[in-house]
Amino acid sequence: MELRPLLRILADGAFHSGEQIGRDLSISRTAVWKQVEKLRGLGLDIHSVTGKGYRLPAAMVLLDSQKIIAQLGGDAERWTEVLSVQFSTVSTNRDALQAARSGQEYGIFVAEHQSEGRGRRGRSWVSPAGASIYFSMLVTFAGGAAELEGLSLAVAVMVVRALNASGYTGFSLKWPNDVLRELRKVAGILVEITGDLTGPCKIVIGVGINVRVSATLKSRVDQPVAALTEGTSAVPDRNLIVANLIRELQHGIAEFESGGFAGFKEQWEAIDAYKGHLVRIGCPAGWVEGRVLGVNGRGALQLETVDGHKSVTGGELAPSVRGL
Repeated sequence: MELRPLLRILADGAFHSGEQIGRDLSISRTAVWKQVEKLRGLGLDIHSVTGKGYRLPAAMVLLDSQKIIAQLGGDAERWTEVLSVQFSTVSTNRDALQAARSGQEYGIFVAEHQSEGRGRRGRSWVSPAGASIYFSMLVTFAGGAAELEGLSLAVAVMVVRALNASGYTGFSLKWPNDVLRELRKVAGILVEITGDLTGPCKIVIGVGINVRVSATLKSRVDQPVAALTEGTSAVPDRNLIVANLIRELQHGIAEFESGGFAGFKEQWEAIDAYKGHLVRIGCPAGWVEGRVLGVNGRGALQLETVDGHKSVTGGELAPSVRGL
């Protein structure tokens, strides 16, 4: 069932009667109702009022490959060949990994909805249709996995650059790669490696950005979340955000390939949400507590602990309520 035509009608945020929608789509009112229920099943909050019809709680700009390409400029044919915009998919990272295994070296995968979106450490990334940005970029690195230390932290800086270029401000970073707004998560990053880990390898960079978060979605997430639309009535142009994300990742990855994370260290620490704060790090060997000193040139978290200076390369950070 193709649901995009109905969503295009509802995208203006106004009421549309089932009868008029049926005429516009050349289907019965029962078929309209079934499609509305399908959209609700994908996470869209569609209001229905007797005598008025159906509407979304707010207007939205649908993702459109040609609009993204227009924002990028340059060689349109080149972008058409590497950009995939789907209405619904299992996971954009999965799509990118499948493309990598089939021999593709570069690609951009975007979707309105993910049925099985994934975050770090196997967590699910709740991905309702039309609410956010679900984005993956496939790139090929000439070096092996050892040269990728700090990449996810560098990508977090690139994401903030893209959001700033799109007109949004007020972001900070939580080690290793969460983008925060008012200490609530607004974007997450998942980097996956495939291919030869000792030689040229392919990297999939997944980015999820909360553009609009409903009360229902907040109740399904086990941590405080934020959205780009908070505090504004403007309709966000997700095509612009995706275009800026592509542009900043392209430039940033080239920068990372030439100099590693060291070139991003200063920018990272300038917006580190927890620098100077006491934190707890959940590691495979247990909890490590200390005061955040910053990160080193490879992206490892630097802590001042009761046992002295420690460098942490992996784990989950949580604010601490205990002093040293």
